[in-house]
Amino acid sequence: MVRRLMLCAAAVLFIGGLSIAGQDAGKSGTWSGIVTNDKCGAKDASAKGAACTKGCVANKGAKLALYDTDNKKVYVLEPQDKATGHEGHDVTVQGTLDGDTIHVTSITMNPAKGS
Repeated sequence: MVRRLMLCAAAVLFIGGLSIAGQDAGKSGTWSGIVTNDKCGAKDASAKGAACTKGCVANKGAKLALYDTDNKKVYVLEPQDKATGHEGHDVTVQGTLDGDTIHVTSITMNPAKGS
């Protein structure tokens, strides 16, 4: 009986280890959009919304985020200091996606449209 219990426990640990090993550690990529905040999202995703984004981040606990204009999705940007100063800017972000958070390696400004 003890041997059977030990065998079952080993099987559970083995299967659990396989499921953890199979998880994606993060998807590297590039995303483009407007730097906004995670509370207002698309509403503040513009140059005009930059002041509101700064206020929400400073006073209301919001986090800087990227509003991806292609898929209409909001991604929190980490670390926050890499996005600071880009509020309301049209940018391209390189990094690793983990759920709804992009772990930023670089942020670059996109050329102004129509120029």
